[in-house]
Amino acid sequence: MTEARPLPPPPALVELPAIRAAAETLRGVALHTPLVPFGPPGRRQWLKAESLQPIGAFKIRGAYNAAASLAPDKRARGLITYSSGNHAQGVARAARLLGVPAVIVMPSDAPALKRARVEADGAEVVTVGTASDERRRVAEALAAARGLAIIPPYDDPRIVAGQGTVGLEIAEDLPDVAAVFVPIGGGGLAAGVAAAITALAPGARIIGVEPELAADARDSLAEDRIVAWPAELVSRTIADGTRTQSLGRLTFAHLRVQLDAIVTVTEGEIAAAVRLAAEEARLVVEPSGALPIAAMRFHAAEAGITGLDGPIVGIVSGGNVDPDRYRRYLEAPIPPEA
Repeated sequence: MTEARPLPPPPALVELPAIRAAAETLRGVALHTPLVPFGPPGRRQWLKAESLQPIGAFKIRGAYNAAASLAPDKRARGLITYSSGNHAQGVARAARLLGVPAVIVMPSDAPALKRARVEADGAEVVTVGTASDERRRVAEALAAARGLAIIPPYDDPRIVAGQGTVGLEIAEDLPDVAAVFVPIGGGGLAAGVAAAITALAPGARIIGVEPELAADARDSLAEDRIVAWPAELVSRTIADGTRTQSLGRLTFAHLRVQLDAIVTVTEGEIAAAVRLAAEEARLVVEPSGALPIAAMRFHAAEAGITGLDGPIVGIVSGGNVDPDRYRRYLEAPIPPEA
C-alpha cells in the first residue's frame, strides 16, 4: 500500500529565535488567536482558534513569513505555490498584502470555497490532478519559466518558523500547558509548534493527529523514515488539508525527535468533532481543524492525557468548510468517549 523513501541526512531544526523573529514579522498581519474553552470546566481543555485568522486558517503565518523574507527584487517578480487550499489562500493573501502577483497550483478536488477565496485575493489558479507530487512539479516548472519565487507549503524553515508562532502564543498564554494536540498534513504546523513548545514548555506532551485514511506520518515515525502514501489513498479523507502524500525532510526531522505521540482518528470521529466544536466551543471548524478535537475527545487514553494535571490545548488549524458539507457534519452522530 505504501512506498518508503530512504532517509537522507537530517536538516538543521528550526529554533526559538527564528520563531520569535517570525512573530515580529507577522505583527499586524496574523492574529494572536484566542484560546476558547472546550468541554466541561473540570477538564481544563482549550481550543486554539486559528480558524479566526483573516484567511480562516493558520497558513497566513508561514506564507507571509516566507514571502516577506525574500529580497525585494525577487519578491517583485511574483510568488507561486502548490496547495489544496489553506496554504494557497495564505500565499494569495501574502502576495496581495505585499503588492506582488501570485500563481497557485491547486488540485482538481480542492474545495470550491477555498479556490474562490484564492481568486478573490487576485491570484492566478492553475488546476492539476489530485497528486501532491504533480502539483509540486507543475509549480516548479512554472517558477522556472516565469522567474517566480516558490513558497513551499510546509518543508521550509521560514514556513516552520511562521507556523511555530502558534506554539509561541500557546506557551505565552498558558505557561503551565500540559499537552498540545496538533493536526498533521505535511507537518509544517506540527514541526513549528513542537519546536516552540519543546523550548518554552518542555514538560508538555505534544501529540500529532492524522486521519486513519491519510496516516503517512504515523507510518513514517513507526519506520523511522519518510513513507509516502499514494494520492488515491490520501484523497479519501474529508480532512482535505491532510491529503499530502508524505512529510518533508525538515518536518520529519522535527517530529521524530519532538513529538511525544501520534494518534489517528476515523472519518466519523472527524465529522463528530466538527459538530462538537460548534456545540461546545461555538466555532466553525473544517475537518482538518477538527482532528485535535477528535483525538482529545475519543482517544484521550491513547494520547496519554488522562490524569494530566494541567491545561490541554487542541489547535483548530482552520475553519474554511463548504457550507453544504458543514450542514451534514452538524448532523453527524457523536461516538462514545474512549
